[in-house]
Amino acid sequence: MSSSTGASLADELPDPEGRPPLHSDNANTGRLGDRLFGGAATGSGLLIIAIVVLIAIFLLFQAIPAIGQDKVNFLTSREWQVSEKKFGILQMLWTTVATSVVALAIAVPFSIAIALFLTHYAPKWLAGPAAALIDLLAAVPSIVYGLWGYFIVAPKYEPLQNWVTDHLGWFPLFDKVGGVGGGTTIFLVGVVLAIMVLPIVTALTREVFSQAPAAHREAALALGATKWEMIRTAVLPFGKPGIISATMLGLGRALGETVAVLYILSSLPGGTKWTWSLFNGGDTFASKIANSAAEFTPGVGTGAYIAAGLVLFVLTFVVNALARVVIERRRAFSE
Repeated sequence: MSSSTGASLADELPDPEGRPPLHSDNANTGRLGDRLFGGAATGSGLLIIAIVVLIAIFLLFQAIPAIGQDKVNFLTSREWQVSEKKFGILQMLWTTVATSVVALAIAVPFSIAIALFLTHYAPKWLAGPAAALIDLLAAVPSIVYGLWGYFIVAPKYEPLQNWVTDHLGWFPLFDKVGGVGGGTTIFLVGVVLAIMVLPIVTALTREVFSQAPAAHREAALALGATKWEMIRTAVLPFGKPGIISATMLGLGRALGETVAVLYILSSLPGGTKWTWSLFNGGDTFASKIANSAAEFTPGVGTGAYIAAGLVLFVLTFVVNALARVVIERRRAFSE
């Protein structure tokens, strides 16, 4: 008799202490706690999917009638006059995307640098308190960021804005625009949003960097690599999917921010020239909807704002789906 056969027979023999055999069909599957936990986990997953689907259905049913009565092109027009049934979202779409991209362009490099410092350079007595302090930034209410950005940052930021527009105004993104004073522009909103998303991106990247395989790091150092070369060859490649995930999570946070943007960003006065400049005013989807909530009336008017919310919903969904595709492709490539 082979040893494997003997082992299997031994597993099936009854235990002197009355314990079930190791390969008993009822060892785990019949426990009430396992069944309840499995059912709760499955139900929670299905509930979340159902909620997302119901939200999408609600937005579609409310938005389609308003879009059907739109007198301008919904996607390419900049006109937003609810009373005249003109619903164009191009300006809101540009402002939403521009503020979020500026925020990520500032926050992601700082977040990666902070995460690397906390995981590989900072002494233990400093790494813990510093990480906790950065995480506390996520607990600051949005309205505090908005007030801080409007009263503290904007006056100090305006001279920098004037210098950039005076010397680099020939570039469309830095064009000087009249009608928006006090520095409360798209770029300033991006700066404030960068500080708001920084703790989220930092926390996730810090966890990913700390889980880099020790064998890879030690092998790089054993081959004579410096600490930075070890980070560049062992830690950063391992952490790229996590960096992408953290960036997309921060992007979702920036796309949907409402209160801080509402306080800081100046809406364009009627008749003001609209350009692609980052030093212009405007409205994001969230700030436009929040600012006009008191004026909602049943029918087409409310449907127009819900249609704008639908675009923001789809935009966030597409961004997260693309991030998921990128992560899966990198995972397949690494395997």
